[in-house]
Amino acid sequence: MNRRTKTAVFGAALLLTATAAAASAAASSDSGSGSGSPVQAREAAALTGKAKLYRSAGDDITFSFDAHLAAKDKADPMKATGTFEWSHYLNGEGARAKAKVDCLLTGGKVAVVSGVITSSDLPGAKGKRVGITVHDLGHRDRLGYSWASTGTPVETKDLPKCVGSAPFEKVKKGTGDFSVTPWQPDL
Repeated sequence: MNRRTKTAVFGAALLLTATAAAASAAASSDSGSGSGSPVQAREAAALTGKAKLYRSAGDDITFSFDAHLAAKDKADPMKATGTFEWSHYLNGEGARAKAKVDCLLTGGKVAVVSGVITSSDLPGAKGKRVGITVHDLGHRDRLGYSWASTGTPVETKDLPKCVGSAPFEKVKKGTGDFSVTPWQPDL
């Protein structure tokens, strides 16, 4: 072999060795075996994120979610944990509320979360159950809420867990977005 051929062969061997080592390291870190820690199971379902809704009249409406169903609770969406909150203001008037999650169901990129309002400046809202539906469409998500037909959560009577409305509202472009982790129950 001439010198040029030996250099090319050596370079190719070195490149193959480096590629194999990198692939092995990536596989080890993905499996958790390289760090000695066990692999964490993916949570069973989640709804996270924050965004403002679009309203042509200029309403300032914001929703945020931090709702999770642990892998160990995969069979019971009523063991979901977390919170969600929203505010709705127009011309300096409105209200805000925060709810503790009591159910989370997701299917594909659609999530329905419900919870009981734990704090609010809307008289009569504390203690009421509300439900919200989110359709995760990337950066143009949609959202619906259980009080859509009544106008306020205070008017909602005896709402069951995990009930929301069709996601008829649109997220205002550039204000954030929501992320849904699909639930995959054993059927």
